[in-house]
Amino acid sequence: MPSSRTALPAVLAGALLLTGCGSRAAGLGSGAVPPSERPPGAPSCGPASGGAPKPSGQPALAAVGGVRITAVRGGCAEFEVTNHEAGPLSYLISFSFLSASGQAVASPQQAVASVGPGRTVPGKVETTAGRPSDGTGRVKITKVRSVPSAEASVVGEPCPPSGTRISVDEGDAAMGLRVVGLHLENCGTGTVRLNGYPELEVLDEDHKAVDAVQVLHGGSAIASGTGADGGPEPLALQPGQRARAEVVWRNTVEAGVGDPVNAPYLRVRAAPGSAPMTVIPELDLGTTGRLGVSAWKPDGVG
Repeated sequence: MPSSRTALPAVLAGALLLTGCGSRAAGLGSGAVPPSERPPGAPSCGPASGGAPKPSGQPALAAVGGVRITAVRGGCAEFEVTNHEAGPLSYLISFSFLSASGQAVASPQQAVASVGPGRTVPGKVETTAGRPSDGTGRVKITKVRSVPSAEASVVGEPCPPSGTRISVDEGDAAMGLRVVGLHLENCGTGTVRLNGYPELEVLDEDHKAVDAVQVLHGGSAIASGTGADGGPEPLALQPGQRARAEVVWRNTVEAGVGDPVNAPYLRVRAAPGSAPMTVIPELDLGTTGRLGVSAWKPDGVG
């Protein structure tokens, strides 16, 4: 069996996100992100005695993907998110809290929901891990991911009009083989019927389609023993029930074949004509140009 993958920034997984203090819950990978909660014992991001928080030696940093750090104090960093696109976006932001020597001591993620076009929204992220009490450490933004808010599903928020949520797990990786699970939940009140394969569209960092990638039905064209084989079967999901499909690829890079494809996003339609949801599996496809997907099958959770 492939070994467990490292955490994917993923997420919004279908995504996301709520504004507020606190880090993204562990183990969600690229799955849907629940409302942020402050971990037990986490430091407060409230105003410091004597006034507003100050960067305390933190150099001014350029915005990354529309996100800018505005203040740092102890285990807390304040930031702003500006949406420069034409429609509302939901964000998953990865941070690194650094020691005075520049070593990473914590790498929290913070979700920010539905930021309207042209709007700037403040946020906070905090950590309990090893921050210098004198404020000499620094914080940097390591990655910013965003999805159209209409294509993001939020745990704890009302069910989307489609009646379904789609998320992606952290998956497995071994010797260049990647396998992640797509999870569809019937969060509505009616029956959701499936009988086939998810429709997938690979998107780059600018949310543009990567047409060079071929999506194949079944995993055997990529590798055997992945759990992504077997034909479609009719499913009738009652409210609260789930289905899953496996997505399989290799990150092999061959010289002279072309540039490696790294695409953060996957737009998923549960069935032809259904509303799309965008998840963040962080696809590192190498030069293979291929992606396999299984048919929907019961997820065993209901």
